[in-house]
Amino acid sequence: MSVSSSLPHESAGLHVTGQARYVDDLPVPAGCLHLAFGMSSVARGMITAIDLEAVRAAPGVVAVYSAADFAVMPDCSPSLHDEPLLAVGEVHYLGQPVFVVVAESHLAARRAARLGRISYDERPAILTVEDALAAGSRFEGGPVIWARGDAAEAIAGAERVVEGSFEIGGQEHFYLEGQAALVLPQEDGAVVYSSTQHPTEIQHKVAEALDLPMHAVRVEMRRMGGGFGGKESQGNALAVACAVAAARTGLPCKMRYDRDDDMMITGKRHDFRIRYRAGVDTDGRVLGLEVTHLVRCGWSMDLSLPVADRAMLHADNAYWLPAVRIESHRLRTNTQSATAFRGFGGPQGMIGVERVMDHVAHTLGLNPLAVRRANYYPEASEAEAGPGEVTQDEPEVTGADRDLTSRGAVAEAGGPAPRTPRDISASKKTTPYGMEVEDFILHGLTEELQKSSNFAARQAAISEWNSTNAILKKGIALTPVKFGISFTLTHLNQAGALVHVYQDGSVQLNHGGTEMGQGLHRKVAQVAAAAFGIDDGRIRITATDTGKVPNTSATAASSGADLNGMAVKAACDTLRGRIAAFVAEKHGGTAAEVHFAGGKVFVGTEELTWEQAVAATYQGRVSLSATGFYATPKITWDRVKGQGRPFFYFAYGASVSEVVIDTLTGEYRILRADILHDCGTSLNPALDLGQIEGGYVQGAGWLTTEELVWDAKGRLRTHAPSTYKIPACSDRPGQFNVGLWQHPNREETIHRSKAVGEPPFMHGISAFLALSAACAACGPHYPALDAPATPERVLAAVARARGPKTACNDEL
Repeated sequence: MSVSSSLPHESAGLHVTGQARYVDDLPVPAGCLHLAFGMSSVARGMITAIDLEAVRAAPGVVAVYSAADFAVMPDCSPSLHDEPLLAVGEVHYLGQPVFVVVAESHLAARRAARLGRISYDERPAILTVEDALAAGSRFEGGPVIWARGDAAEAIAGAERVVEGSFEIGGQEHFYLEGQAALVLPQEDGAVVYSSTQHPTEIQHKVAEALDLPMHAVRVEMRRMGGGFGGKESQGNALAVACAVAAARTGLPCKMRYDRDDDMMITGKRHDFRIRYRAGVDTDGRVLGLEVTHLVRCGWSMDLSLPVADRAMLHADNAYWLPAVRIESHRLRTNTQSATAFRGFGGPQGMIGVERVMDHVAHTLGLNPLAVRRANYYPEASEAEAGPGEVTQDEPEVTGADRDLTSRGAVAEAGGPAPRTPRDISASKKTTPYGMEVEDFILHGLTEELQKSSNFAARQAAISEWNSTNAILKKGIALTPVKFGISFTLTHLNQAGALVHVYQDGSVQLNHGGTEMGQGLHRKVAQVAAAAFGIDDGRIRITATDTGKVPNTSATAASSGADLNGMAVKAACDTLRGRIAAFVAEKHGGTAAEVHFAGGKVFVGTEELTWEQAVAATYQGRVSLSATGFYATPKITWDRVKGQGRPFFYFAYGASVSEVVIDTLTGEYRILRADILHDCGTSLNPALDLGQIEGGYVQGAGWLTTEELVWDAKGRLRTHAPSTYKIPACSDRPGQFNVGLWQHPNREETIHRSKAVGEPPFMHGISAFLALSAACAACGPHYPALDAPATPERVLAAVARARGPKTACNDEL
């Protein structure tokens, strides 16, 4: 009934009035204790002595625990069991928890934690990519390499070669609500309230720490004040610490990080260094590409392997790469353990190939958009054309290729085979990892965005502006997005739901997804309302609860609505079938003829209200409770070989950003953004537009203002709002146009919608490349702008564009 309607967030009223309750707002029982960690003051070293007497003697302190108080140290890792709750013998990063204080108040615990005296035998810390490579400090023992064809040979035979290196910074999640947990001890286990994207993982880690079966631990999560991947695994330590303290003291225990502690302890987005070497023809078509990802993972594995994998999986973005070699080094350093962040490595992989396209266009003197479109995968209809068939949408053959009428002629000339329309075949729509790209829509979507954004005219106007203005330079860029949707760990692509219909017609449902502000609960309620033909006001979604829906996957990988929406629909379809069968038997006709719409149930010539039909079904002793389950189909993936179909489908989009820079100061503004994004048949256009707008701003923040800085000792210096700058309202584009590409998903997703959590984040890449274009307008050389593009880096890029003769270059 209400699917595809623009309804408000289900907690919108509570949010704007301040009544929405988060973990820290929950009333706690009398005697509740509060925890705080004492943290390492060095990045690497052996602990030689711990003096906690002053901590124990501090006002309000009830207990203090360190490694000496555990026979077996509880583990907090989501992967390798390499994250002890507290440091055991050795510390691995500055900020690592070494002891935990249990006190009568939050403030008392924090004050006492500062009184610990720890001595170290300090060791040289591995902080940088260079340090890790020199020390051979890495995960998986060596690089992971996926390849198709012979990239080196293709590059060697190419007409032009472009190569470079690109630094991409990390990013702090900066969720509004910090990490928090509350544990209530029970006679046979524990109830955990946690601000987490993964309740089942919290359940598992707490049960493991307490040496209990999972059924003895129940985790409840009503809402988060933001997550962005930072609450997928980083909440484990708080929940485990509280659970252990609650078990030992017999009292409720609560823990929340203050912002400084949160930023010092928790992981960030992985920073990358990307090296690339591409061989291209004179029209900018990539013939061979070699890419190396140097990934700084931090001190423990956490989720670094799948993050690095997904970066490799998105190293092609929207482009057909006939010969490609992707090499990934997962480097271990003495810094916070990098973790999941919106896009989960995809943005880093994607911006790498976008940098290649930008560099190719600059080197060849071509329009960057023309180079991108020349390298696009073919549209679905185009890719399905038979060998030798010329299709209408194939880019026009130009340059030297025009006179070479056969592949043999080129081979005899000693050059690469031209990529003409006759080369179209099924293989041209295959990703480097062997997945068929069956749903490519970016040719049409890009063309529509070019028209709606008036791209060509603006590009010409900016060129004219730059020719007459020496100080202020403008730049514009259009970049595409092709983002794979599904967990790459196949077994996580499943979800469950529990739906109750009460005898008065009200509906209560529960599912395994978590609400972190993205509107998941509203979308799922709309799915249920549509199934029953009733309005959303009759539906209540309760807190995510491992006691109601077990074995949940994290709300991540943009899969929340896809998985949980389908699970809820399955449960609702079961209940609707039972109601239909009962009323059909009572009033005549068949269950298939019963129709639910407008709050009524139609059977034959009879018309019942929803409440009447439900009440009659209840009185007929028919169950009005059902579970639902969904497993994503078609997924097959071998990460060792780098082959298979890791994604159910792709979400697409494109964005245009226009910027202006001050070449004297490096300051800049994003003047305008135009986005056209593919949501399939949107479940809720208003919520999807909000996700797209927010994703763009957060993505632009990652690549512009958000800079993480560690000093030579491994101390994070940007550990507070005063030193770490997320985009403010004033940083958003002055003109912000967002549209939905409303075409049904070709795959059987929930009401043919597409995921919209992560894909819009990559639209921020267009802002970064617009800045690069503005820098390039300052001189003949490629500016090689690094990210984040702080004013200092913009100034340096301007100097590189002008070249060595520029007077200010020596200073920069």
